[in-house]
Amino acid sequence: MTVEVMFYHLMHRPLESALPQLLLKCLERDWKVVVQTGSEERCNALDAHLWTFADDSFLPHGTKTDGFAEHQPIYLTAEKDNPNNADVRFLVDRADPPQLSGYKRAIYMFDGNDQSALEEARNRWKEAKSEGFDIAYWQQTSAGGWEKKA
Repeated sequence: MTVEVMFYHLMHRPLESALPQLLLKCLERDWKVVVQTGSEERCNALDAHLWTFADDSFLPHGTKTDGFAEHQPIYLTAEKDNPNNADVRFLVDRADPPQLSGYKRAIYMFDGNDQSALEEARNRWKEAKSEGFDIAYWQQTSAGGWEKKA
């Protein structure tokens, strides 16, 4: 099975607004998810955010401090681990990816307003292409949705 590697180019809304919607779609498909951040501090901030991102909703998730990682539908980490045997791996804040071949889907989310993040995303694209993964690029619209680009 070929891994789908997707690139989500944040343009108009921040990660905190876009990530929960994509995580909800994964849970609707009964996929377990790992979200890898670029730092432990960012991991902690997203941990707090996912409990309160909407007035009428939350995303069930955990971190290594919560324990029971294997039971978490969404696991947040700043490391390359996959203790919940996730189907999908999100890489945010320029996180250094692990080997992606064990996932159904890998999703890079990057800030289009940060030139160094753009350059790194281009390099990750080249790496994924050279490894033979199926690649897709999605650009954020002004309304916060996503438009697939060729």
